[in-house]
Amino acid sequence: MHRPGPAGLSGLCKVTDHLYLSNARAASDSAQVSQYEITCVISVTESRSRCPPPPGVEYIHIPLSDSPVSPLGDHFDEVADKIEHTGDRGGRTLVHCNAGVSRSAALCMAYLMKHRGVTLLEAHRWMRTCRPMVRPNNGFWKQLIRYEMELRGCNSVRMTSSSIGEIPDIYEEEAKDMMPL
Repeated sequence: MHRPGPAGLSGLCKVTDHLYLSNARAASDSAQVSQYEITCVISVTESRSRCPPPPGVEYIHIPLSDSPVSPLGDHFDEVADKIEHTGDRGGRTLVHCNAGVSRSAALCMAYLMKHRGVTLLEAHRWMRTCRPMVRPNNGFWKQLIRYEMELRGCNSVRMTSSSIGEIPDIYEEEAKDMMPL
């Protein structure tokens, strides 16, 4: 399995050879977009960017807020297929939202499940390798869990009750790992 490059915090993070993830600020940096040879930008923000992409770069805007009730799952297949199609043609896709943590990360995880054949748990680990702060909101987790069930017929992640409400069980495991002995 391909492993992403070193962890990036503020710039473009390489997820695969043809998929990158970033926040809105990095995505609006046309020098970076050109440097990484991005040919398609998928923006998942409430409003369109005031900074148009460089000439020749395809721009797709999905107007959604980072809310647990936003229907991000409605876009999993189309975005995953667009990323794959762009890669097949030798292009590179950059997916971004405001912070590069929730919406865009969830879409990249959906892509990894659909086109790289990994489980949701593996997709989350893959994303955390290249962008450690990845943390889709709980509504997006629920949509990803449903999507994994559609794709694979089983789930590698489930929602569980906690003192702060429902959370993915992997966060519960991470919290245990961080507790002092």
